[in-house]
Amino acid sequence: MAVPEITVQELEILHASGAEFLLLDVRNPDEYAECNLGGLLIPFIELSDRLGELDREKQIIIHCHAGGRSRRATEFLLAQGFPRVRNLKGGISAWMNEIGPAKPIV
Repeated sequence: MAVPEITVQELEILHASGAEFLLLDVRNPDEYAECNLGGLLIPFIELSDRLGELDREKQIIIHCHAGGRSRRATEFLLAQGFPRVRNLKGGISAWMNEIGPAKPIV
């Protein structure tokens, strides 16, 4: 299955445009506490139990540390009928390296 992706540069442009989207962080709470972009934290392991917290009609950008968990989360949400989900390519690691640590999204 091809997983829709967005680069960190595209995400920065999307955010600057004022577009409405949900940034979903699927890392663990300890990772989120260390560094985050201000998104909604739902650890990957809890995602199936917390689907009710997500709006199926809203654009959802999913990220983790480097892109592995968020890719699986994107595949899962697509299979669950969420049509507007995309994986953040390279995760928060790419964001920190290419955009900067002091620039959260939310």
